[in-house]
Amino acid sequence: MKIVGQMAIIFGICWISELIEAVVPIVLPANVISMLLLFFLLAVRLLRPEHIRESADFLLGNMSILFVPAAAGIINCWEELQRNLIALVVISLVSLVVTFWVTAASVTLVIRLMKRGKQDD
Repeated sequence: MKIVGQMAIIFGICWISELIEAVVPIVLPANVISMLLLFFLLAVRLLRPEHIRESADFLLGNMSILFVPAAAGIINCWEELQRNLIALVVISLVSLVVTFWVTAASVTLVIRLMKRGKQDD
């Protein structure tokens, strides 16, 4: 019964995000609004990690199942993908390199800030 309550919290946040997306004229999708809302609730401690831990672990553990519909959709559009294959590969490689670079720069910045914070103490 505990997991049902935790899932209700998670899906409630998703539902509220859908309402926000419908009401507010912003360009963010509801799933991004959900993540931001969940982060805010956790940051201000209105919601604690233990309130959603088991359900979140379950969803993360079974995340691959959630990608099956997307993979089936790709198979349905295979002809279109073949026509644009070179562009898709180039875009994927460029975005991969940019993502790696931004991640490395972010980690480096955080490490420097953490070292600076320890030196100030």
